[in-house]
Amino acid sequence: MKSFSVLFFLLVVKICFAQQNYVLSGTVKDKRGEVLPGAGVYVSGYKMATVTNNNGNYTLPLKPGNYDILVQLIGYKTVNKNIIIADKAIKLDLVLEESITQLSEVTIKPDPNRAHYIAMFKDFFIGTTPNALQCKMINPNVLLVDYDREEAKLTVKTNQFLIIENQALGYRIKYLVNNFEYSSRTKIIYYEGFPYYEDLKGSDRKKKIWAKKRLTAYLGSPQHFFTSLYNGRATEEGFIINKLITQPNRDKPADSIINANIKRLTKLQGGLLQKKINFNHGDSLSYWIRQKNLPDGISILSRRPVAQDTLVHIKNQNVKSINFTDKLYIIYAKEKEDPLFANRIGLSINRPLDMPDYQVSTITLQIAPVYFYENGGIYNPRAMLYAGYWGWEKIADSVPMDYLPPVDVKK
Repeated sequence: MKSFSVLFFLLVVKICFAQQNYVLSGTVKDKRGEVLPGAGVYVSGYKMATVTNNNGNYTLPLKPGNYDILVQLIGYKTVNKNIIIADKAIKLDLVLEESITQLSEVTIKPDPNRAHYIAMFKDFFIGTTPNALQCKMINPNVLLVDYDREEAKLTVKTNQFLIIENQALGYRIKYLVNNFEYSSRTKIIYYEGFPYYEDLKGSDRKKKIWAKKRLTAYLGSPQHFFTSLYNGRATEEGFIINKLITQPNRDKPADSIINANIKRLTKLQGGLLQKKINFNHGDSLSYWIRQKNLPDGISILSRRPVAQDTLVHIKNQNVKSINFTDKLYIIYAKEKEDPLFANRIGLSINRPLDMPDYQVSTITLQIAPVYFYENGGIYNPRAMLYAGYWGWEKIADSVPMDYLPPVDVKK
């Protein structure tokens, strides 16, 4: 099948073992040195945020780690800064620049296809899962949409927060979309940006439903997988790690032979000789085009478990990494596939006949190695391509990076 990339969040988050909080503080001003009260200060990917006071000051208690801090105020360009908190408080003063082009940038040019492109974006960004059906984009007018017909590529970005209400998980997600790309040729989806999560208000009954669904969304997710991998508990928590090994396709001729025959037969198009050659199914233009479309390699599943201690390497006390060849074939054996996923053509991963309908995903390495952190955060959003179940679940099935499953959950 074709790979679908879900490369979540331009986000670097390291959480140390120390539980002590340190204060991130500072003042937000404009270029003239005037303080800016009411500016929102967000910790990307979390439920942590604050607002500058009348003196333009803010404070945020944070555990040791590596965070993206986002500052936004209407009429000013959004600023993001990466900070590392180790063992002491940090002072971070920020200067915002007025956005004189902001109004013109959000002016939506008439486009008869805009509704279609926004629907595509919603499917590929928010998702098509049962949870996605309960999500609503509150302000789609902030989406800056472009479709390149030559490249067959849809790109979307925002210079304001896109607000998504997720009634399935009980979150209000404010997402500053830096870049979203979908190529209809490669079927690869890529997005990065700065999400911020807020809890929706609801009755006690609703909150219990949301808590249950949040746990379901977390368990078996990439965030859960990398958290358990960091702690050396992937197997105990239900993950089986195998490999898809790619071997050369012996039935496919060399590209040089294929291209030479296509070139030779193309020149004969329209002539009597071509018509005669077409009767020879082993030497027709259509035959050689079929050969060209054959896969270069054949994937074979090795059911020999990949040992965590050989897969995971320690970078430092807070960062670990993985590096591998071929593809990782990840089975989450504690949950079955949703029937809605099983019926979607081209998404599910092939599996042995004796394997139950567990959730199956694959990871293709794009940039090596992949660095990750204790809470499941990935350093580089372009490092991997996810396919299968992880390729299906998107923003609608995401939880904040500071989400913690209940302590009584049996792993």
